[in-house]
Amino acid sequence: MQTIDFHAHFFARPFYEALAKASPKPGTPEEKMIQVAKDAGLELPSADLAVHTNRWLSEMKRHDVARMAAFASLPEETAAVAQACRASEGLLIPFAVLNPRAGAPQEVADRAAKFMDEQGLRGFLLFPAMHHYHPGDSALDPLWKALDQRRAIVFAHCGLLVVKLRELFGLPRTIDIAYASPLGLAGVANRHGGIRIVIPHFGAGFLRETLLVGAQCPNVYVDSSSSNSWRKFQDAPLTLAQVFERALEAFGPKRVLFGTDSNTFPAGWRAERRAEQQTALEQVGVSEEVRARIFGANAAALLDGSA
Repeated sequence: MQTIDFHAHFFARPFYEALAKASPKPGTPEEKMIQVAKDAGLELPSADLAVHTNRWLSEMKRHDVARMAAFASLPEETAAVAQACRASEGLLIPFAVLNPRAGAPQEVADRAAKFMDEQGLRGFLLFPAMHHYHPGDSALDPLWKALDQRRAIVFAHCGLLVVKLRELFGLPRTIDIAYASPLGLAGVANRHGGIRIVIPHFGAGFLRETLLVGAQCPNVYVDSSSSNSWRKFQDAPLTLAQVFERALEAFGPKRVLFGTDSNTFPAGWRAERRAEQQTALEQVGVSEEVRARIFGANAAALLDGSA
């Protein structure tokens, strides 16, 4: 059974450098990065992009991961991620964060189209709660049209959002959960059928709303990434098996995607999350064919354009 991890953060050196430069903490950017790495118990990536790229590729080989989505989590990291993905000969799949409010609507749309065309990006990550907008706002229409024309894959983060590294660097928490519902994605998905929208982490607390959007829109997907600790905030406790069961009922077996949310070292690729999800799906009693779809075939279909 082929494994494609469709949700992982590359976290190259420029990501840490951008956070350090913006940090109000005392010291040089290098000193701040070293201190944060010590406080968080993580290893800073090599300044040599090839070294960091090969480390991820070695992790994938060690855990028998065929391909992996590699997210540029800040604009400053986009060029590095695109370069790493080109060097990986297709094993790493490039996506980049996009703030639709970072400029005039048409300017943002043109910039997104240029990034896809020139950097080979497959799509973007959107964080409405971080950047304070509703996806259905008509001001975003130029962006959605540009992404529709390119059949982009868009990860729209909904629900709970905590960026621990931002907090460790002393950056202000800007999350406004009033923008975090996935319901606003339904109208966008229905108007722009060429876009494939992925809601990560089963909606990260907005499970019911995510299921409603999935049932309404055939071009909306859900991914299983992260520890899914949001389950403790539900009205009634949910097992991961129950979450998968409900997702499969709403989305069907072809629109559920496997992800881990792997990001830093020494943790590396989170093999325990694949094992946990495999166990949950065994508890649900899904067929081997459905498991193969979730862990790889659905992502492969998205990437080759057959979905």
